[in-house]
Amino acid sequence: MSSSHPPRPVGAGLPTRRRTLQPVDVREGAGWHVRPLTDAQVNTLSTKEARKLVDIRPARDRRGGARWEVQAKRTVGAVRLGQDDGTVMLRITPKITIDRLLYLLAHAQDRRLRWQPDPVDASVRKELFPAIATLFSRAAERALRTGPLSGYSGREDTAMMLRGRLRAAAQLRRRPGLALPLEIAYDEHTPDIPENQLLLGAARRLARRADVPPGLRARLRRLDARLEGVTTPAPGAPVAAWTPNRLNAHYVPALRLAEIVLRGASFEYEDGRHVSVDGLLFNMEKVFEDFLANTLGAALERHIGGRSQPHPRTHHLDDHNEHILLPDLVHRLSGTDGGLHPAIVVDAKYQEGIKRENLYQMLAYCTCFGLAEGHLVSAAGDTDGTPVRVPVPGGAITLHRHVLDLRLPYPELAARVDELAGTIAAARTTAPQPRARAVT
Repeated sequence: MSSSHPPRPVGAGLPTRRRTLQPVDVREGAGWHVRPLTDAQVNTLSTKEARKLVDIRPARDRRGGARWEVQAKRTVGAVRLGQDDGTVMLRITPKITIDRLLYLLAHAQDRRLRWQPDPVDASVRKELFPAIATLFSRAAERALRTGPLSGYSGREDTAMMLRGRLRAAAQLRRRPGLALPLEIAYDEHTPDIPENQLLLGAARRLARRADVPPGLRARLRRLDARLEGVTTPAPGAPVAAWTPNRLNAHYVPALRLAEIVLRGASFEYEDGRHVSVDGLLFNMEKVFEDFLANTLGAALERHIGGRSQPHPRTHHLDDHNEHILLPDLVHRLSGTDGGLHPAIVVDAKYQEGIKRENLYQMLAYCTCFGLAEGHLVSAAGDTDGTPVRVPVPGGAITLHRHVLDLRLPYPELAARVDELAGTIAAARTTAPQPRARAVT
């Protein structure tokens, strides 16, 4: 994660003998935690990239050795940072339960998902890797109960007999005037398909973790053995693309968990680059924004039709298109000209309540989109706040403040999203007009 103390890449060879690391455990949103750290570990946690995960400062009471205070930011998970004497095993526990985190992660990836992860055993409820490994092994075992899926995959080869079809252009280019061998292309029925590649990649990644119990690691290795003939995804490679259908419906829970494992194995820099890390990290702000945009967008479409756009990048604040607008959700409805135009704008805030700067941001969105209402949704708070009415020339803009409590059980959370969609739909007082400046 930094030039001086980079994270150990996924799949990197480990020394035969290594000292046992005492994890640095902190909890998201729980303030400062006093932890004993060596000077080298302090250097690791003081790097620019590590400071994106935690803050660190000397403990006020330094009795009993070198003690430091560590505070988590908005990223949760477990990751190995640094190297040699500066290695730190950092574990950041989320405020919500692990099974609730998995629910948010899955729905943040798929806007029309109907799957709910199994409850997490109490014995692994507090640790991310054992919890995900337990759920994944259950789901994968169910998926593979009748054997791995197979599908047709295109192959190209050189052979002495015709199979499939002749690749005429390749034959003329490589062997002009020769009858044999033949350049051929054919479809092969094989288990080496994206669905199985995802399962294999996740099983091997989880099995390499030292914090996964031996019995669970053995279950993961048995899954590995059942996927013989499947290509292992390369570390850092994009997650294999797959499409839900009737044939792979029984794979879906396992595939969702496999995507969570593989996508959480990278760290995102501010410029959008991703690097592989020895761990699993999730930015809770991004998780909440994606979850709300996907689930609320789908609910709005059910309530009032139209089309939702999660995280659109189509409009700017200024005439020179230098400052892009980045709301989490814009819902479009038919306007007076018959075209689809912005009618609802929503922004998610992973915090308790709505702050003043959030109101200013939403006011800018409403002004640029030509809307009379905007909606801010926080992840915690007592009740929905009273709307803020902002006088503007020719009328007023109303800024609504909502709360979506992530601690709610799955059915209540889904019902709350649907209720929120109804409330937002009912708040509309004007028809959408083609007033916003779109990217050309």
